[in-house]
Amino acid sequence: MGDINEIRMQVMWNRLISVVEEQALTLLRTAFSTSVREAGDLSAGVYNAKGEMLAQAVTGTPGHVNTMAEAVLHFIAEIPREEMYPGDTYVTNDPWKGTGHLHDITMVSPSFKGDRLIGFFACTAHVVDVGGRGFGADGKSVYEEGIQIPIMKFAERGVVNKDLLKILRVNVREPDQVIGDFFSLAACNDVGHRRLIEMLNEVGYEDLDTLGDFILSRTHAATMERIAGLPKGSWSNEMLTDGYDEPIKLAAKVTIADDGVNVDFSGTAAVSRWGINVPLIYTKAYACYALKCVVAPDIPNNAASLAVFSVSSPTNILNAEHPAPVSVRHVIGHIVPDLVLGALAQALPGKILAEGAAALWNVHISVRPVAGTPGRRAEVLMFNSGGMGARPDLDGLSSTAFPSGVHTMPIEATEHTGPIVIWRKELRPDSGGDGKYRGGLGQVIEIAPAEGHEFDFSAMFDRITTPARGRAGGGDGAPGSARLDDGTRLRPKGWQHVPAGRRLMLELPGGGGFGDPAERSREARAEDLSKGYVTGKRS
Repeated sequence: MGDINEIRMQVMWNRLISVVEEQALTLLRTAFSTSVREAGDLSAGVYNAKGEMLAQAVTGTPGHVNTMAEAVLHFIAEIPREEMYPGDTYVTNDPWKGTGHLHDITMVSPSFKGDRLIGFFACTAHVVDVGGRGFGADGKSVYEEGIQIPIMKFAERGVVNKDLLKILRVNVREPDQVIGDFFSLAACNDVGHRRLIEMLNEVGYEDLDTLGDFILSRTHAATMERIAGLPKGSWSNEMLTDGYDEPIKLAAKVTIADDGVNVDFSGTAAVSRWGINVPLIYTKAYACYALKCVVAPDIPNNAASLAVFSVSSPTNILNAEHPAPVSVRHVIGHIVPDLVLGALAQALPGKILAEGAAALWNVHISVRPVAGTPGRRAEVLMFNSGGMGARPDLDGLSSTAFPSGVHTMPIEATEHTGPIVIWRKELRPDSGGDGKYRGGLGQVIEIAPAEGHEFDFSAMFDRITTPARGRAGGGDGAPGSARLDDGTRLRPKGWQHVPAGRRLMLELPGGGGFGDPAERSREARAEDLSKGYVTGKRS
């Protein structure tokens, strides 16, 4: 009988994952922003009545999922249980209680079965605009970066807060898109709730308690089993990132003990005056993701598997406190996994991939007609990816968004959102680091304003002065570059201008190689040459 119950619980666990996957797909299908609809910059999950994450959707990013796992507890702390009702939806974009910057909207909805609170659904998505200076690193405090929404009710008993919508409408540049995404997020949670109730009614359960206990106990036991098999001790790693206008040092010490793994970021550079700072909730999300990729990649991601990993840090750029500017927190946040993996590579030699491009090369474009010329204004956001580092037994993946996991948006969808032309988007030869296994390639991208238009763009780039390092004797990846087609060099971060008739030229960085280049097979080198991955000209 025990075996039958175990099998039944496992089936219900799989059903719960399908519930949150449908929740996430609702957001994908209904979102207004291309970053959500085309790139999957979102997350969705289900939680028990204590606010512990039981399951996440496969669709989504670690930065959203793992911050949201903690964010739900902030919602529960802020909104008293006696003020929660069926039909409620709560919202925030607080960087320190949500997902790290103002552009991410997190919505949490209580799930009631009858009059009993049985859990919560939560989802997050990046919206195209939140007012302020726009999506970029130029703000000097969070107050300049856009509208701040404290934890509050988006809807109570199914009635939407119209005052909040009015405030949003006059504070953002694209009100229809932003408000549309708010409703998409709310709908996402509603779908999850309905599917959960259908599932519970079908199996005859009144709440999530029994299933939740099964999920968390099995996950914890499996994760601790993996921890037991790791070497014990402490290992440290340091690296440089481009920063805003000067390189920034990142440091981490990974300590593996019998009861879990800790990452400490002491020794990291101080809080920056620019908007590249990272709230600890986001740093923790990507540090945990890196650990989980190595320790337990096949164990479901939930409150129990995350609980064995901890993060500590004094106040610094990876633990920036309010009101530090944090708009572009993802750039350094996405480099955190390479930092952590570099320490783990000392504990597990020969088993950790080389460094990669890491940070997305996001471009936020604010396009407008040239003065006196007819045309239209628009806000356009592009996600672009460089190359992953080579793996211990395989070449690195080219133009792949590791660690964020988002998709690249199709050119057609991007051009549809505003008057720009993407003239070129192709793999960048010779950008992958040499080695027994080659690093993944970056991209070459050319973007121009449509005829009669000009644009300002927010650069959110890295790995221009500090390329991805190879591992185990592998070569470094090629650094990136940003310039105009007339040769004008551009900064890696900050708002800059592209006049009418000019093109923005981006060369995205490649991943580092793994192993001695002398050990790369003759067949692999011939294939690289025949496919144009290398030209034979790079020294």
